[in-house]
This record gives sequence, structure tokens and C-alpha cells, in this order.
Amino acid sequence: MERAYRILCRTETIVAGFCLLAMVALVLIGGIARLSGRPMNWTGDVATCLFAWACFLCANIAWRNDALMSVELLTERLSARLRHLLGSLNYLLITAFLLYVIGAGLWLSWVSRARTFQGIAEVSYSVITLSLPVGGILLLLTTIRKFAAHMRGASNGAAA
Repeated sequence: MERAYRILCRTETIVAGFCLLAMVALVLIGGIARLSGRPMNWTGDVATCLFAWACFLCANIAWRNDALMSVELLTERLSARLRHLLGSLNYLLITAFLLYVIGAGLWLSWVSRARTFQGIAEVSYSVITLSLPVGGILLLLTTIRKFAAHMRGASNGAAA
């Protein structure tokens, strides 16, 4: 199971990197095309789609690597037991929010399945809206793993 998770993380990192690089390349190509008098309006639309996917994938990568901003000014003054309880509450709130995001994202993807993406008949708007539940699922997996590690730390006598 751990090997499958590592493969998922590596794949997520590669896809996120591709989305970011492709997004920058498309914006650059669109700008050069517009400057040369032959605008390619679709480049901005595709870059927007890649941006939506990159946001969620990169958010999960940052969450997994503890690279998100945190303010510990108040929590560092609390007792170890209270810090652990507050950490547990935080993970439960994040989990509840992500479950809502997944459900709402799946509903949004379902209701937008017939809508075309920027008038391109072959591409459904769900290509973009699926980034919400997929990103939510990935974030939820990371949150569950972090919460389990948090609980293991408490059972070993080390408060998180």
C-alpha cells in the first residue's frame, strides 16, 4: 500500500509540474501569437483549465510536505495535551470540509457535463470542474495520513 501511495505522489508531482509548465508555455505562445497579429485565443482557455488542476495538485503537494503557512504564536504556548486536542480538532475540521468539497465538486461536475468548455464542442466543462473532487480526494488522503501520524505520535507519548 505504501508503494502505491509513493507512486501516486510521484505521478501527482509530475502532472502538477506538467500543468504549470504547459500553462506558462501556452500563455507565452498566446502572447507571441497576439503580438504577431495572429491571436490564438484558445491558449488562454486551456491555460485556465491547467491552472485549476495545478492549484489542487500543488496544494496537496504543499500539504503533504508541510510547506503551507502556519501560525504557531498561540499554540506554542499551550500545554502538550491541549496542542494535541487542538491539532485533532483541526484535522477533523479539514476532513469535514474536504468531504463537502468532494461532494459539491462531484455534483458540479455532473451538472456541468453537457456544458461545453469555451464553446469547444468536443470538450466538456467537467474537465475543469473535476479538478475540485479529484483535488479534494487527494487532499483528504493526505489529511487522513497526517491525522493517523498525529494520533500515533500521541499514543507514543509525544504530543504533536
